[in-house]
Amino acid sequence: MRSDSVSSTEPASSLYAAREPIFPKRVSGPFRNLKWIILAVTLGIYYLTPWIRWDRGPSLPDQAVLLDLANRRFYFFWIEIWPHEFYFVAGLLIMAGLGLFLFTSALGRVWCGYACPQTVWTDLFILVERWIEGDRNARLRLHRQKKMDFRKLRLRLTKWVVWLLIGLATGGAWVFYFADAPTLLRDLVMLNAHPVAYTTIAVLTMTTFVFGGFMREQICIYACPWPRIQAAMMDEDTLVVGYREWRGEPRKHSEAIKAGEPQGDCIDCMACVNVCPVGIDIRDGQQLECITCALCIDACDDIMAKIGKPRGLIDYMALSDEGRERSGKPPRSIWKHILRPRTIMYTALWSLVGFGLVFALFMRQDIEMTVAPIRNPTFVTMSDGSIRNTYDVRLLNKLGEPRQFRLSVRGDPTLRVQLEGTPYDSIKVPADTATLQRLYIVSPGRSAPSMAANTDVRIWVEDLGNGDRAYKDTTFNGKGN
Repeated sequence: MRSDSVSSTEPASSLYAAREPIFPKRVSGPFRNLKWIILAVTLGIYYLTPWIRWDRGPSLPDQAVLLDLANRRFYFFWIEIWPHEFYFVAGLLIMAGLGLFLFTSALGRVWCGYACPQTVWTDLFILVERWIEGDRNARLRLHRQKKMDFRKLRLRLTKWVVWLLIGLATGGAWVFYFADAPTLLRDLVMLNAHPVAYTTIAVLTMTTFVFGGFMREQICIYACPWPRIQAAMMDEDTLVVGYREWRGEPRKHSEAIKAGEPQGDCIDCMACVNVCPVGIDIRDGQQLECITCALCIDACDDIMAKIGKPRGLIDYMALSDEGRERSGKPPRSIWKHILRPRTIMYTALWSLVGFGLVFALFMRQDIEMTVAPIRNPTFVTMSDGSIRNTYDVRLLNKLGEPRQFRLSVRGDPTLRVQLEGTPYDSIKVPADTATLQRLYIVSPGRSAPSMAANTDVRIWVEDLGNGDRAYKDTTFNGKGN
């Protein structure tokens, strides 16, 4: 049921009905205040993070959070992720999914109602709309006004310009994560930035403008798959926003009241409907459209306080408590609903993945290597009878300064190492760089006849500056006996 809907001019038999505009009313209360806090924190993080500086040394970028696609690197404060370490990103995505399952199982669609980007930017756009056009009744009158006079045009254009500026800031903040923010901003202003930057900003500006300003709840209802998936994450112990029908019914002006039954606490004031950002009536029960924002709780509690009734007619509740409350017993503790086998399992899995990522992060070495044997040919017989195998060794120096790396081989005491391009057994690898080095392992001619066809060897790399070491196992190919 929607009191703020605009009557459609389409015939009742039409298969597709026009969208009914929703104009949420301003409301105050703890849940609305919590949403304001989350909005300010999340938008502050999004817009300001690219401007945080972090000193990594003279040869590395000083932006705290940077997705450096050109150099295939991800920087997050003191953490640097290389392409072959994508498992860290995969682990974070797994943690995000498990966290979403956990919160949905415990508290329903709290992500949708409080922290989803669509919800956050829609709240911001509605706030701007309310500042410019007034609260719900004023916006309704303006919308129903058929004539486009100067005042309506001025209010509309002012609102749209502010929305576009928010969208522009949103797209601009996004591209700043992929390049040095001050440099890119200067290039954007001077029209020297790459066309991809302008295209990305334009696309994100328009999608933010359209999604937050015009589509709003339609994104949540029709475009987002989560409302259809969430049912698998919820059960009768999940705390969701609901209406205590056994306490609120019968309502004012209902047939039951006319028949002489005592009236329930609900006075049918429509406050819960008027503040709902998706335009539903929570008194009709759980609905796919509900994003669990809890604004209806604030609105209803305010009305209950004014008429001298207990708060909580609309509240967070669990289906399993309905029988207890109908019989006059208090509901079970919130913690008994939250701490149950399903949520404990999600928490354990989430913690296990997080612990694994932290352990891998702190156990990884500052130097790494990969070894690729050259198979064509598998070995070469030299003029003196010695056997030579060729390998491509890639050395990764993750430190912020050049390092001298020494290469050696273990496995057969007669084997020796030669590096292409240098008579020494060590090479200098620049800071924060991967270097490809051609390496030869040679078996002397006098021992060649006794060499096995395949001998397991281990190639070591040692940082001569601090003694850190790494190795890779491979195979040396010989003639055989």
